Amino acid sequence: MTKIHCNMRLRLLAILAPLLLVTNLALAQGATVAVAANMKDAFSEIAIAFKATTKSEMRVVYGSSGNFAAQILNGAPFNLLIAADEQFPLELYKKGRTVDDGVVYAIGKLALIAKTSSDIVLVENKVEITKAITKANKVVIAKPELAPYGKAALQYLKAEGLWDLVKDKLVYGDNIGVATTFVLTGAVDIGFTALSLAQSPAVAKETNFLPLNTKLYEPIRQRMVLIKGAPQEATDLYRFMQGPQAKLILRKYGYTTP
Repeated sequence: MTKIHCNMRLRLLAILAPLLLVTNLALAQGATVAVAANMKDAFSEIAIAFKATTKSEMRVVYGSSGNFAAQILNGAPFNLLIAADEQFPLELYKKGRTVDDGVVYAIGKLALIAKTSSDIVLVENKVEITKAITKANKVVIAKPELAPYGKAALQYLKAEGLWDLVKDKLVYGDNIGVATTFVLTGAVDIGFTALSLAQSPAVAKETNFLPLNTKLYEPIRQRMVLIKGAPQEATDLYRFMQGPQAKLILRKYGYTTP
Protein backbone atom coordinates (compact mmCIF):
# COMPACT_ATOMS: atom_id res chain seq x y z
CA MET A 1 0.00 0.00 0.00
CA THR A 2 1.46 3.39 -0.98
CA LYS A 3 1.63 6.32 1.39
CA ILE A 4 -0.78 8.27 -0.85
CA HIS A 5 -3.32 5.44 -0.82
CA CYS A 6 -3.01 5.07 2.94
CA ASN A 7 -3.54 8.80 3.50
CA MET A 8 -6.55 8.83 1.19
CA ARG A 9 -8.03 5.85 3.03
CA LEU A 10 -7.55 7.46 6.41
CA ARG A 11 -9.17 10.70 5.24
CA LEU A 12 -12.15 8.82 3.85
CA LEU A 13 -12.55 6.78 7.02
CA ALA A 14 -12.27 9.93 9.09
CA ILE A 15 -15.24 11.43 7.25
CA LEU A 16 -17.26 8.28 7.90
CA ALA A 17 -16.25 7.84 11.55
CA PRO A 18 -19.32 7.72 13.80
CA LEU A 19 -19.92 11.04 15.53
CA LEU A 20 -21.91 9.30 18.25
CA LEU A 21 -18.86 7.33 19.33
CA VAL A 22 -16.82 10.52 19.60
CA THR A 23 -19.52 12.18 21.69
CA ASN A 24 -19.87 9.25 24.06
CA LEU A 25 -16.14 8.86 24.57
CA ALA A 26 -15.76 12.54 25.36
CA LEU A 27 -17.93 11.94 28.42
CA ALA A 28 -15.92 8.95 29.63
CA GLN A 29 -13.96 9.16 32.88
CA GLY A 30 -10.29 8.15 33.14
CA ALA A 31 -8.39 6.71 30.20
CA THR A 32 -10.15 5.68 26.99
CA VAL A 33 -8.34 2.88 25.20
CA ALA A 34 -8.82 1.75 21.59
CA VAL A 35 -7.94 -1.93 21.27
CA ALA A 36 -7.74 -3.99 18.08
CA ALA A 37 -10.43 -6.68 17.97
CA ASN A 38 -7.91 -9.52 17.76
CA MET A 39 -6.75 -8.56 21.25
CA LYS A 40 -10.15 -8.81 22.95
CA ASP A 41 -9.61 -11.96 25.01
CA ALA A 42 -5.96 -11.28 25.79
CA PHE A 43 -6.57 -7.66 26.69
CA SER A 44 -9.55 -8.50 28.89
CA GLU A 45 -7.19 -10.58 31.03
CA ILE A 46 -4.47 -7.91 30.90
CA ALA A 47 -7.00 -5.27 32.00
CA ILE A 48 -7.93 -7.35 35.06
CA ALA A 49 -4.27 -7.70 35.98
CA PHE A 50 -3.69 -3.98 35.45
CA LYS A 51 -6.70 -2.94 37.55
CA ALA A 52 -5.39 -5.11 40.38
CA THR A 53 -2.40 -2.76 40.58
CA THR A 54 -4.34 0.49 40.38
CA LYS A 55 -7.74 2.01 41.10
CA SER A 56 -7.74 3.88 37.81
CA GLU A 57 -10.90 3.97 35.72
CA MET A 58 -10.56 2.83 32.12
CA ARG A 59 -12.93 2.59 29.19
CA VAL A 60 -12.08 0.04 26.50
CA VAL A 61 -13.42 0.04 22.94
CA TYR A 62 -12.71 -2.83 20.52
CA GLY A 63 -12.64 -2.46 16.75
CA SER A 64 -10.46 -2.26 13.66
CA SER A 65 -7.14 -0.45 13.70
CA GLY A 66 -8.00 1.47 10.53
CA ASN A 67 -11.27 2.79 11.91
CA PHE A 68 -9.60 3.82 15.17
CA ALA A 69 -6.87 5.71 13.32
CA ALA A 70 -9.49 7.53 11.26
CA GLN A 71 -11.50 8.41 14.37
CA ILE A 72 -8.43 9.74 16.16
CA LEU A 73 -7.60 11.91 13.15
CA ASN A 74 -11.19 13.14 13.30
CA GLY A 75 -10.86 14.10 16.96
CA ALA A 76 -12.10 11.05 18.84
CA PRO A 77 -10.79 11.31 22.43
CA PHE A 78 -8.86 8.06 22.62
CA ASN A 79 -5.79 8.18 24.86
CA LEU A 80 -4.05 4.97 23.85
CA LEU A 81 -4.23 2.97 20.63
CA ILE A 82 -3.35 -0.73 20.96
CA ALA A 83 -3.33 -1.66 17.30
CA ALA A 84 -3.06 -4.87 15.29
CA ASP A 85 -0.33 -3.52 13.03
CA GLU A 86 2.31 -0.83 12.66
CA GLN A 87 0.93 1.06 9.69
CA PHE A 88 -1.92 2.92 11.38
CA PRO A 89 -0.07 3.87 14.61
CA LEU A 90 2.87 5.15 12.56
CA GLU A 91 0.54 7.19 10.34
CA LEU A 92 -0.80 8.88 13.48
CA TYR A 93 2.77 9.54 14.62
CA LYS A 94 3.68 11.09 11.26
CA LYS A 95 0.63 13.33 11.52
CA GLY A 96 1.71 14.56 14.95
CA ARG A 97 -1.10 12.97 16.97
CA THR A 98 1.03 10.78 19.23
CA VAL A 99 3.65 11.29 21.93
CA ASP A 100 6.20 9.29 19.92
CA ASP A 101 6.29 6.36 17.51
CA GLY A 102 5.29 3.91 20.24
CA VAL A 103 6.46 0.33 20.67
CA VAL A 104 5.76 -3.10 19.20
CA TYR A 105 4.14 -5.07 22.02
CA ALA A 106 3.31 -8.34 20.24
CA ILE A 107 3.58 -10.27 17.00
CA GLY A 108 0.35 -11.97 16.00
CA LYS A 109 -0.36 -15.14 14.05
CA LEU A 110 -3.04 -16.05 11.54
CA ALA A 111 -5.36 -19.05 11.86
CA LEU A 112 -8.08 -20.75 9.84
CA ILE A 113 -11.25 -21.82 11.66
CA ALA A 114 -14.15 -24.03 10.61
CA LYS A 115 -17.50 -24.45 12.30
CA THR A 116 -17.52 -27.87 13.96
CA SER A 117 -20.97 -28.67 12.60
CA SER A 118 -19.79 -28.12 9.01
CA ASP A 119 -17.74 -31.35 9.05
CA ILE A 120 -14.92 -29.51 7.27
CA VAL A 121 -11.52 -30.90 8.22
CA LEU A 122 -8.59 -28.50 8.57
CA VAL A 123 -5.13 -29.93 7.87
CA GLU A 124 -1.94 -27.96 7.28
CA ASN A 125 -1.25 -28.69 3.64
CA LYS A 126 -2.41 -27.01 0.45
CA VAL A 127 -4.37 -30.02 -0.82
CA GLU A 128 -6.50 -30.28 2.32
CA ILE A 129 -7.01 -26.52 2.63
CA THR A 130 -8.10 -26.48 -1.02
CA LYS A 131 -10.64 -29.21 -0.23
CA ALA A 132 -11.91 -27.22 2.76
CA ILE A 133 -12.39 -24.04 0.71
CA THR A 134 -14.08 -26.00 -2.08
CA LYS A 135 -16.53 -27.56 0.37
CA ALA A 136 -17.29 -24.31 2.22
CA ASN A 137 -20.36 -22.27 1.34
CA LYS A 138 -18.58 -18.99 2.09
CA VAL A 139 -15.20 -17.91 3.46
CA VAL A 140 -14.81 -14.84 5.67
CA ILE A 141 -11.87 -12.52 6.22
CA ALA A 142 -11.69 -9.12 7.87
CA LYS A 143 -11.61 -6.15 5.49
CA PRO A 144 -7.96 -5.91 4.38
CA GLU A 145 -8.06 -2.11 4.13
CA LEU A 146 -9.13 -1.78 7.77
CA ALA A 147 -7.90 -4.87 9.60
CA PRO A 148 -4.29 -6.14 9.56
CA TYR A 149 -5.41 -9.75 9.98
CA GLY A 150 -7.58 -9.35 6.90
CA LYS A 151 -4.55 -8.05 5.02
CA ALA A 152 -2.53 -11.04 6.24
CA ALA A 153 -5.29 -13.43 5.10
CA LEU A 154 -5.21 -11.89 1.65
CA GLN A 155 -1.43 -12.29 1.50
CA TYR A 156 -1.71 -15.92 2.60
CA LEU A 157 -4.35 -16.80 0.00
CA LYS A 158 -2.33 -15.28 -2.82
CA ALA A 159 0.98 -16.77 -1.66
CA GLU A 160 -0.58 -20.23 -1.38
CA GLY A 161 -2.18 -19.92 -4.82
CA LEU A 162 -5.72 -20.10 -3.45
CA TRP A 163 -6.98 -16.67 -4.46
CA ASP A 164 -8.78 -17.68 -7.65
CA LEU A 165 -10.52 -20.52 -5.80
CA VAL A 166 -11.72 -18.38 -2.91
CA LYS A 167 -12.36 -14.91 -4.34
CA ASP A 168 -15.98 -15.56 -5.34
CA LYS A 169 -16.77 -17.09 -1.94
CA LEU A 170 -15.37 -14.27 0.17
CA VAL A 171 -17.39 -12.20 2.60
CA TYR A 172 -15.86 -9.47 4.72
CA GLY A 173 -16.14 -8.43 8.36
CA ASP A 174 -15.38 -4.90 9.53
CA ASN A 175 -12.82 -6.29 11.97
CA ILE A 176 -11.42 -9.67 12.91
CA GLY A 177 -13.92 -10.07 15.76
CA VAL A 178 -16.85 -9.65 13.38
CA ALA A 179 -15.26 -12.05 10.89
CA THR A 180 -14.85 -14.66 13.62
CA THR A 181 -18.47 -14.23 14.69
CA PHE A 182 -19.61 -15.04 11.15
CA VAL A 183 -18.13 -18.52 11.58
CA LEU A 184 -19.42 -18.95 15.15
CA THR A 185 -22.99 -18.19 14.10
CA GLY A 186 -22.81 -20.54 11.12
CA ALA A 187 -23.26 -17.73 8.58
CA VAL A 188 -20.11 -19.04 6.88
CA ASP A 189 -18.35 -22.39 7.16
CA ILE A 190 -14.73 -21.25 7.44
CA GLY A 191 -12.83 -18.05 8.08
CA PHE A 192 -9.47 -16.48 8.72
CA THR A 193 -8.90 -15.08 12.19
CA ALA A 194 -6.24 -14.31 14.76
CA LEU A 195 -4.74 -17.34 16.48
CA SER A 196 -5.41 -15.56 19.78
CA LEU A 197 -9.15 -15.56 19.06
CA ALA A 198 -9.14 -19.09 17.65
CA GLN A 199 -7.66 -20.36 20.93
CA SER A 200 -10.13 -18.53 23.15
CA PRO A 201 -12.60 -20.84 24.95
CA ALA A 202 -15.71 -19.31 23.35
CA VAL A 203 -14.38 -19.86 19.84
CA ALA A 204 -12.57 -23.16 20.41
CA LYS A 205 -15.71 -24.90 21.68
CA GLU A 206 -17.59 -24.10 18.46
CA THR A 207 -14.84 -24.46 15.86
CA ASN A 208 -11.73 -26.32 14.80
CA PHE A 209 -8.69 -24.18 14.16
CA LEU A 210 -5.46 -24.45 12.22
CA PRO A 211 -2.46 -22.12 12.74
CA LEU A 212 -1.21 -21.07 9.30
CA ASN A 213 2.31 -20.98 7.92
CA THR A 214 3.82 -17.68 9.09
CA LYS A 215 6.12 -17.62 6.05
CA LEU A 216 3.15 -16.99 3.76
CA TYR A 217 2.21 -13.56 5.13
CA GLU A 218 4.10 -10.58 6.44
CA PRO A 219 4.79 -10.57 10.19
CA ILE A 220 1.84 -9.04 12.06
CA ARG A 221 3.81 -6.63 14.23
CA GLN A 222 1.36 -5.01 16.62
CA ARG A 223 2.25 -1.51 17.80
CA MET A 224 0.72 0.74 20.42
CA VAL A 225 0.97 4.52 20.71
CA LEU A 226 0.05 7.07 23.33
CA ILE A 227 -2.02 9.93 22.00
CA LYS A 228 -0.85 13.44 22.92
CA GLY A 229 -2.46 14.71 26.11
CA ALA A 230 -3.08 11.21 27.47
CA PRO A 231 -3.81 11.05 31.22
CA GLN A 232 -1.56 9.24 33.67
CA GLU A 233 -3.83 6.18 33.64
CA ALA A 234 -3.12 5.66 29.93
CA THR A 235 0.62 6.09 30.48
CA ASP A 236 0.54 3.56 33.31
CA LEU A 237 -1.29 1.03 31.10
CA TYR A 238 1.16 1.67 28.25
CA ARG A 239 4.02 0.76 30.58
CA PHE A 240 2.16 -2.21 32.05
CA MET A 241 1.68 -3.61 28.54
CA GLN A 242 5.45 -3.78 28.20
CA GLY A 243 5.99 -5.55 31.52
CA PRO A 244 6.44 -9.24 32.33
CA GLN A 245 2.88 -9.89 33.52
CA ALA A 246 1.28 -8.59 30.32
CA LYS A 247 3.83 -10.43 28.17
CA LEU A 248 3.04 -13.69 29.94
CA ILE A 249 -0.65 -13.25 29.15
CA LEU A 250 0.08 -12.37 25.52
CA ARG A 251 2.18 -15.49 25.06
CA LYS A 252 -0.63 -17.55 26.62
CA TYR A 253 -2.89 -16.35 23.79
CA GLY A 254 -0.44 -17.32 21.07
CA TYR A 255 1.40 -14.07 20.52
CA THR A 256 5.16 -13.68 20.34
CA THR A 257 6.47 -10.82 22.47
CA PRO A 258 9.54 -8.62 21.91
